[in-house]
Amino acid sequence: MLSASNLIKKYSTLTVVNNVSLEVAKGEIVSVTGPSGAGKSTLLHLLGMLDKPDSGSVLIDGTDIFKLPAKKQAQFRNKHIGFVFQFHHLLPEFSAIENVAVPLWIGGSGKKEALDAAAKMLETVGLGGRLENKPSELSGGEQQRVAIARALVNKPSIVMADEPTGNLDSANAKAIHQLFLDLRDQLGQTFVMITHNEELAEMTDRTLEMRDGNIVEEHINKH
Repeated sequence: MLSASNLIKKYSTLTVVNNVSLEVAKGEIVSVTGPSGAGKSTLLHLLGMLDKPDSGSVLIDGTDIFKLPAKKQAQFRNKHIGFVFQFHHLLPEFSAIENVAVPLWIGGSGKKEALDAAAKMLETVGLGGRLENKPSELSGGEQQRVAIARALVNKPSIVMADEPTGNLDSANAKAIHQLFLDLRDQLGQTFVMITHNEELAEMTDRTLEMRDGNIVEEHINKH
């Protein structure tokens, strides 16, 4: 599903990602752990086309993403990659269903078709009863579920999650972790996730540990 080879990213003299290669299979949930400054977020941004590597390649579903022309890169990212961040970045004036429909509208879907798909996805993440609520009327855990539904509504090949439970209490964090596992089972969804939460990392299939821009260890997690 995803194959990255020899990724290098430098900011002036500092090498933040240092010759990293990794593969992720379809339907796999991979966590990336390590101390702050290890290069985790930069790596995720390279894999998700939010940043360009200085050298190296990333293939998603067999497409060499950095060889695409700039306009095609944006289209590919919108269609094939979902993002969930620590801060949910919901539009405050939009209802939950409208927030989830945004990627579909950007992709050119009709209004009704987009809202139908958004409603279905909110139901999948357990928010079928909160479609018309604005973010301010939802709890932190519910807001993050809306953000996850938005990331999934395009049926992306892969979801990149950066500290998706970093702002949640432990009960909500656990519920979101379980949701990821359920979505993988229901939809065959693939996830790459950065986390400082060891309990969450252990729930994933594999954990890659980063230090100083390198992947230094890999654990297969037994369940």
